[in-house]
Amino acid sequence: MQCMHCILVVTLLKIIKMAATASKLIGGNFLFSETDPKDVFIPEEFTDEQKMVWQTVHDFCMKELHGLGIERVAQLDAEKDKEFLLEIFHKAAELGICGVSIPEEYGGMGLDFNTGLLFTEALAIGLAFATTIGAQVSIGSLPIVFYGTDEQKRKYLPKIATGEYACSYALTEPGSGSDANSAKSKAVLNEAGTHYILNGQKMWITNGGFADIFIIFAKIDDDERLSAFIVEKEFGGIEIGKEEKKMGIKASSTVQLFFNNVPIPKENLLGERQKGFNMALNILNNGRIKICAGGVGGMKFGVQKSVEYANQRIQFNQPIAQFGAMKQKIGQMAMLAFVNESAAYRVGAEVDKKYHELKDNGATENDAKINSMREYAIECAILKVQGSEAMCWTADEAIQVHGGMGYAMETGVEMAYRDARITKIYEGTNEINRMLALAEFYKRAFKTKELKINDAMKTIPVGIAQNFNPFNNGFMADESEIVSNLKSVFMIITGAAGRKLKTQLEHEQEIVMNLADIMSVAFMAESAILRVKKLKSDANADKEALKIKVKMTQLYVYDAIETARKSAHNAIDSYATGVEKFAMKRVVNSLLKNYDINPKDTRRAIADVVIAANKYPY
Repeated sequence: MQCMHCILVVTLLKIIKMAATASKLIGGNFLFSETDPKDVFIPEEFTDEQKMVWQTVHDFCMKELHGLGIERVAQLDAEKDKEFLLEIFHKAAELGICGVSIPEEYGGMGLDFNTGLLFTEALAIGLAFATTIGAQVSIGSLPIVFYGTDEQKRKYLPKIATGEYACSYALTEPGSGSDANSAKSKAVLNEAGTHYILNGQKMWITNGGFADIFIIFAKIDDDERLSAFIVEKEFGGIEIGKEEKKMGIKASSTVQLFFNNVPIPKENLLGERQKGFNMALNILNNGRIKICAGGVGGMKFGVQKSVEYANQRIQFNQPIAQFGAMKQKIGQMAMLAFVNESAAYRVGAEVDKKYHELKDNGATENDAKINSMREYAIECAILKVQGSEAMCWTADEAIQVHGGMGYAMETGVEMAYRDARITKIYEGTNEINRMLALAEFYKRAFKTKELKINDAMKTIPVGIAQNFNPFNNGFMADESEIVSNLKSVFMIITGAAGRKLKTQLEHEQEIVMNLADIMSVAFMAESAILRVKKLKSDANADKEALKIKVKMTQLYVYDAIETARKSAHNAIDSYATGVEKFAMKRVVNSLLKNYDINPKDTRRAIADVVIAANKYPY
């Protein structure tokens, strides 16, 4: 058996490190290349101007929403409080908040992508109102920014930036959710050739109850694929349904739309005919990473609410913050915020760099924006899943820290719990995003050949299976080695399952999701490691803060090994049998060995700093 094990190691374990000259601006390339920490953006590098954007949005949310009192905010209802919510919306517009993604030439702020993520993080404390503004600046206006003609941009973007036009995005139908291209809404060109006549229905439409502009996806005539249109409410023929009664985000307008012979001027076709589905996917990539950025803001807020309560709640003659059970929760919350923050802004900066690379190579403004976002579809899907699940976990634990008070409306954490839950559903469910991440990897590795997997798939000595890697040494060497091994485990099982199941693998969704989870924790762990490595090399970095950030990174790596090991065993048990199963598990176990830290003491050390600061301290 040991001989078979060695043979499998030699034949299956592949080197995943490309030469140092490998391009760093290729989405998914993290699986194959070593990233130099100096090439990675970290949140500590945000400029004073970028921090001012964060502060402006944060202060607005605190004044206009939290200033009402958390109990009143929890009772806000999109139908009952429509006029009041519109008043806040227009106040946000006066500060320029509605135009953050719109170029300056059309009256917007024209923020770069990473600053836009920072904006989204700050907006998270706006609770359900964050969904309202998020739809306005992202899925509601970006289709016009990215795909609109010059005339369409001049006509609509200035009014969107000032809030004169509220925006909405209408893709989902009763019979088409994740399978968006199966939508039934239909547009037919009239006999005069001047207007498309739209009929159909949409549901779960954010901002739909008060929007002036709708980005609507429908099929023209008998087309197989969707097209997109800019539709004004004033065109007529649009019936707006009642506000949905939802579990959370109650202050966000969510309605059904019914189209009855809506006349759409021919010039309001957005982008190319039958390219609407691709447009929707690209816009959703943008929204996915922003869910992670918003999640970071939500997690930090959850940490703050939890530690404030834990510091003032006295039981057994001391604050509950001093109990180990509370420190375990607070330390874990803070760690998840740190890791997701590291990964989100790493990718955001890569999108910006890709944009400039494309522009320098002659791409148009629109193409550069679209393709820089599309490039990182794998990472965006990963971040959507990781950010939303970490945020939901944090909200749940925040209730637990508050005990019975967490279940009461007056503290606000029960509202955060309900509001957070939608993030695992919209912009594509987390199940869909797990499968999307792996499908995109397969496409780029084996179909389009964008990822040079054949160059990377080189047999290496058994010595590397013994966890020796000459590429990793010095500070955080053990953790870097673990990330390399996580990538190796992903490649080994992906290759083996692919050879065994061939095209059937795409139908084995459980295995696909297992593989996606291994890939995801490798990326998240690597992002945190690169951040602390870069800080280590900075002579001006806060050394005491660095110690805690290292501990947060180590804690994530500790958890990542367990996640990957469980996912790997699940995948292997789901397709392999006999000797192959035994040998594959031996390979996985040899790579994912125990990581020797004390998780209890590590969490307590993190929690102690958070408790002393009475907030998330970084």
